[in-house]
Amino acid sequence: MDTRMDETAATLADLDEEQRYALFDHFQQHLPEVWNVMRRDRPEESAVVVPSISLERTTASSGTLMQAMEERALFQLLLLRQPMLTLVYVTSSPIADEIVDYYLGLLPGVIPSNARRRLRLVSVGDASTRPLSQKVLDRPRVLRRIRELIPDRSVSHLIPYTTTELERDVAISLGIPMYGSDPRLAPLGSKSGCRRLFAEVGVDAPVGAEGLRTVDDLVTAVAAMRADRPTLAEVIVKTDEGVSGSGNALVDLSGLPVRGDPGEAPALRARIRELRPEAPDLDVDGFLAAFERLGGVVEERITGTALTSPSVQMRVLPDRTVELLSTHDQLLGGASGQQYLGCVFPADPAYSRLITEPAMAVGRDLAQRGVLGRFAVDFVAVRDGADDWTAYAIELNLRKGGTTHPFLTLQFLVGGEYDGDAGLYRTASGAPKFLVATDHLEDDRLKALTPRDVFDVVVRRRLHFDHSHKTGVVFHMLSCVTECGRLGMTAIGDSPEQAWQTYQDATEALLEEAALARVPGTLPT
Repeated sequence: MDTRMDETAATLADLDEEQRYALFDHFQQHLPEVWNVMRRDRPEESAVVVPSISLERTTASSGTLMQAMEERALFQLLLLRQPMLTLVYVTSSPIADEIVDYYLGLLPGVIPSNARRRLRLVSVGDASTRPLSQKVLDRPRVLRRIRELIPDRSVSHLIPYTTTELERDVAISLGIPMYGSDPRLAPLGSKSGCRRLFAEVGVDAPVGAEGLRTVDDLVTAVAAMRADRPTLAEVIVKTDEGVSGSGNALVDLSGLPVRGDPGEAPALRARIRELRPEAPDLDVDGFLAAFERLGGVVEERITGTALTSPSVQMRVLPDRTVELLSTHDQLLGGASGQQYLGCVFPADPAYSRLITEPAMAVGRDLAQRGVLGRFAVDFVAVRDGADDWTAYAIELNLRKGGTTHPFLTLQFLVGGEYDGDAGLYRTASGAPKFLVATDHLEDDRLKALTPRDVFDVVVRRRLHFDHSHKTGVVFHMLSCVTECGRLGMTAIGDSPEQAWQTYQDATEALLEEAALARVPGTLPT
């Protein structure tokens, strides 16, 4: 195929939205061909990784943390195990050599120096918190450099983190297709959009209402919910574009006048104005302003004697095949337990099969609508006493998420695949594998460590990933440990207990070493 662009004919700025999408559609038509060719070890094959966090609200409050979030996708360096692949990896700021060496050292069966020769690192040199894709688009020379690093655009594709018009523009500027969902389908992944989708597909979701914007909308919706559920004690208000629970807020409904009482509406209004945002740096006025700007939903807060938050990860291939990839139990925290902190893989078999069937129904529907790439459906699974588990779909993430990089790290390192019927991940030899992962190992004491210190600790404590046993710890977000006291890790074990123990051992070892690092040394004599 010929994907060459007449670069003298027009610039990106010359194209309106319709023209940009026409060009995007042209390149996307060739993705199945690119996908198939890339499994043949052609010397010209390549992929361009632009892990831009193009979302309304992220947890990145500094350029250093934004850089670390971009580096969460460094597991993609493990793609260099394909012996002919050239990988172009773009970040806001340069990645430290020792971090690159760390990931290349994880490659199974590959000489790190050979992989390094096929790796092209591109830094924009902009440490602001703006999305990486925007930074790239603002710098035509950076775009030109990336394009020049692609050996053959007919066998290359873009790997984004999420897909917005910014990533579309990067793809068409490079002249390659993008392995990710069409930005025009983004409304399906909003909180309102996924509630409508769940209803259309026949997947159970919490009682609630979508397409809301104002306090009056919320009052009307919650009043109707109370009519159906008189015992409703709490509801969750969500902005349509909230991420990792940061766009959620809890509203307490206890002690309100009964449904139909003249005082019900004023009391509901007062409670809504006392909602508790999950994001610690957001007050009520700020949350309601974001809700009015973005729109959102309100839902019953599901409760029970046992409550978990599992998710199902899937992908749609270029030929529209839907694959079940994994199930996870999410680890949540924050003010009211709605903030994503990490995950356990696989999800508990007691309900993992219960959530895969409705998730796959959603996946098949999305494939028919043209969705492409990785996505996940989040659930709440609840049980009262000895009752069976009941699952409710609560969110659809049309992008890579917090469970993507731990799972792909495991898959790239140990091989194998997830067995949905058994609820287990098995290597090629049939051995089960388990993991515990977090993006939020946070403690001010960790600021005393550098990435090199982290590597020294895991090696000395024998926690580093061991290819012979296929167990151990893999770190990510290393570049922010010194400034922010935060990093991420994935602990892999042969059993759930071993994965948890490895996770805890690594946490304790790092905190112990951080405490020692803060002890002042004696002055030289």
